[in-house]
Amino acid sequence: MNQIRGNLKCFYACIISMLTCLASVDASSERADWAPFFEQLKVEGTIVIYDERPGTEGLMTFNSVRAEKRFSPASTFKIPHTLFALDSEVIRDEFETVRWDGKKRANPEWDRDQDLRSAMRYSVVWVYQQFAKEIGATKERDYLKRIQYGNQDPSGKEPFWISGNLEISAHEQIKFLKRLYRNELPFTVANQRLVKDLMILEAGHDWILRGKAGWDGKVCWWVGWIEHATGPVFFALNIDTPNGTDDIPKREIITKTILNSIGALNLNVEPSAGGNG
Repeated sequence: MNQIRGNLKCFYACIISMLTCLASVDASSERADWAPFFEQLKVEGTIVIYDERPGTEGLMTFNSVRAEKRFSPASTFKIPHTLFALDSEVIRDEFETVRWDGKKRANPEWDRDQDLRSAMRYSVVWVYQQFAKEIGATKERDYLKRIQYGNQDPSGKEPFWISGNLEISAHEQIKFLKRLYRNELPFTVANQRLVKDLMILEAGHDWILRGKAGWDGKVCWWVGWIEHATGPVFFALNIDTPNGTDDIPKREIITKTILNSIGALNLNVEPSAGGNG
């Protein structure tokens, strides 16, 4: 009898989970009218926007099939990875110096001592490789499970968030960002606020743009949100990059153009400075 009750509980839990997922998908508005923004720049990709301002469409998606597909997070993983590093105390705060190992790399901004602010701004991979080594694979996996990040798999070729097995979808990026925005992740509020401060890219008198880019050599990301007094607007875009670095600036141009089109942003669409990672 206990076995039957257990099986029934499992069955009902699965049904509830499926209905929840279906409700989430049904609530999403497919924005086929955003196709020209991708076509004009000759790229394949997807964008998910969750607009919490009153009177807006809420969850909007272009290319909903791809939005559910997982890709390497590349350097967008620096957002949660910074939380892991702070929580495990491999770095104390944004003022602590991470000493350069003296190895010359392709990006000259990487060839010097770093702190969390510069490592995030210039997407300094070697800093986070050092963090990963100090945190350790077991603890990395535990953190990923605690925050339900993508497929939660830190295995494979190093760095695992670029060349390894860790993957996440655009919808899952939005889910993670929403929790961070609300300080709902299983980390101290102080650390979550610090990471959000490190994510600031641009600001005006009544808005703040926070985000992080990433590129694994094949697919590049731009994720984040715009804070308005009336509510945040979250975004997660990924595109294929068959032309290598020539395609990278397109991620920011497409995202800003779409955000401009829904009245969430009113900015120049030229890409800003920062690392390609």
